[in-house]
Amino acid sequence: MGKKWFPLESNPALLNSFIAKLGFDTSIYSFTDVFSTEDWALDMIPQGTTAVVFLYPLTKVQEDHRSSEQEELMKQEVDQSVWHIKQRIDNACGTIGVLHALANIPDSLKVAAISENSWLDKFYNACPTSMSSIEKAEVLENDDEIATKHDAATQDSQNQTSRGQLEDKVETHFVALVNVNGKVYELDGRKEKPVCHGDTKEETFLKDAASVVQKFMNRDPGEMRFTILAFAPTQN
Repeated sequence: MGKKWFPLESNPALLNSFIAKLGFDTSIYSFTDVFSTEDWALDMIPQGTTAVVFLYPLTKVQEDHRSSEQEELMKQEVDQSVWHIKQRIDNACGTIGVLHALANIPDSLKVAAISENSWLDKFYNACPTSMSSIEKAEVLENDDEIATKHDAATQDSQNQTSRGQLEDKVETHFVALVNVNGKVYELDGRKEKPVCHGDTKEETFLKDAASVVQKFMNRDPGEMRFTILAFAPTQN
C-alpha cells in the first residue's frame, strides 16, 4: 500500500504560509485568489503572474476526458525545460501543484525568492529538470521533512475547514498551469507528462491560463467546486 496524506486546502493564506516554511520569500511573490475567469477578475491580479494553481472536481465527465486525451497527449512535443513530477502519494496533489508552480518560475525569481539551503532549494537541486518524473516522485516519497510540513499545513489554524479523516474520499484535485518559453503547460501529477495548451506571452499568461481553466469548467457547467489561485507579485 502506498503513502497517503491529508489533503491541502485551496486557500491562498494557507499556501503562502506553507511555501514560506519551505523556503520561499512570499514578500516577493505569493498566491492570490482569482474570483472568476472573466476580465474584471483577472484585471484585479498584479501584472506578472508566473503560474496558476486551480482545484477542480473529479467528476465522471472530467475523468472521462482525462482518459480520452491520453493517446493525443503522448504524441505532444514537450519543451525539455518544463519541470514535471508524478504524484504517487494519495492526496499529495496540493503539494505537487505548488512544486510544479514554483519549479517553473523564471530563474531570476528563483534566485531572488528561494532561500539557500531551504527545503525547496535542496529538493529542486536533488531533482533537476533532466530527471524523469518518476525519479523525482521517488525522491519526494522518501522525504520525511516534506511529509511533516505537508501534514502540519493540513492542521494549520488558517484552514477554513477540518481536514477530516485520512480514509475520507477526496473528490477534488489540484493542477498547475505554467508559462515555459512562451507556451502554457498544464502540469498534473496524475498525467504521464505535461499538456501543452498553446502559445502565450508574459503579459497574457494569466488570461491564457484562465481560458484553460474555463475549458474544465465548461465540461461541468453545474459544478461549483472550482477554485483558482494566481502566483503573482505580492501587493503590499
